[in-house]
Amino acid sequence: MKFLHISDLHIGKRVNEFSMTEDQKYILNQILRIAEREQAAAVLIAGDIYDKPMPSAEAVQMFDWFLTGLADLGKTVIAVSGNHDSPERIAFGGELMRGRGVYVSPVYRGEALEVELRDEYGDISVHLLPFLKPATVRHALEGRQEEEDAGLPESYQEALETAIKRMEIDARKRNILVAHQFVTGAGRCDSEEVSVGGLDNVDASVFDAFDYVALGHIHSPQSVGRETVRYCGTPLKYSFSEAEQEKSVTVLEMGEKGDIALSTVPLVPLRDMRKIRGSYEEVMSRSFYQDTDTEDYVQITLTDEEDIPDGLQKLRTVYPNLMRVAYDNSRTRQDRTVEAAQQAERKSELELFGEFFELQNNQPMSEEQAAYMEKLIGDLK
Repeated sequence: MKFLHISDLHIGKRVNEFSMTEDQKYILNQILRIAEREQAAAVLIAGDIYDKPMPSAEAVQMFDWFLTGLADLGKTVIAVSGNHDSPERIAFGGELMRGRGVYVSPVYRGEALEVELRDEYGDISVHLLPFLKPATVRHALEGRQEEEDAGLPESYQEALETAIKRMEIDARKRNILVAHQFVTGAGRCDSEEVSVGGLDNVDASVFDAFDYVALGHIHSPQSVGRETVRYCGTPLKYSFSEAEQEKSVTVLEMGEKGDIALSTVPLVPLRDMRKIRGSYEEVMSRSFYQDTDTEDYVQITLTDEEDIPDGLQKLRTVYPNLMRVAYDNSRTRQDRTVEAAQQAERKSELELFGEFFELQNNQPMSEEQAAYMEKLIGDLK
């Protein structure tokens, strides 16, 4: 059976005050065509469907159009809510939508929805786990004596372990999990919501019971821990830190248990997002831009020593979707050095060590490591 794995649609998003509505409609239509061309049986949507908990009417209409398009193609849709979504709003109409083969995660009450699919190799169980905070799991399990005796979760790791332990997972079947969490070691982008101190981290080992884990939350396509624990990334670039990425849809082809093939299908946006660098005279020269798409969303870094009067508006006569203008010259480099020093002076020893740790290990400290360092620093003082 073949699945498409997508996530982090962020429908209704604005980037640097530019509405992404037209771009999102274009890319969602492209995903519809890919689903049809790939002959996927199901589409997995791993959270952050909307950009805000209370999406605009226009955003809701777009998602309704997308779901209807998938249902009309005969595709099963399996979606969970992310940290940007309202679980209650995502769950609305869930019982009705099941009649069209659209399954959305209900508000977490201690149990996770399971969808059973079947192909020539037998059953495939798809488990839906919306974005969970420790408080969400504690609230769902409070008053259940057995759970309270075992201890209610305090960390994200404990919350996920508790939620997965409560699932009925038949190891003889092929099991897929659709979830929206931050797995330790995943590389972040500027457009993501960051939890201070990495408190939202969970270890990839928590997902060991699943044959494939369709993750959302991280905007860069990547696998974490093992190839089959995967973030598919956003379908569009939502920050200039993503300018060099190639966005794609992840295709999961599942044969008999243990036989999994992963591939990607590139997505081509209506407008690309890219960085431009040079002097004002260079970037405004026809020879510089004539072979490029000037309708792209761009960030221009000017290397002129003097600021260009009314530079933003002048540049927009050639680059109408210019989002940001920056300067890189001797003055700004000096300012950055002073600012960096001032920022370092304002940070605590624990914050500075935390930044050093993350630089060295490509991941933030765990709660336990942070607590240990805080005690050690206190003892040294």
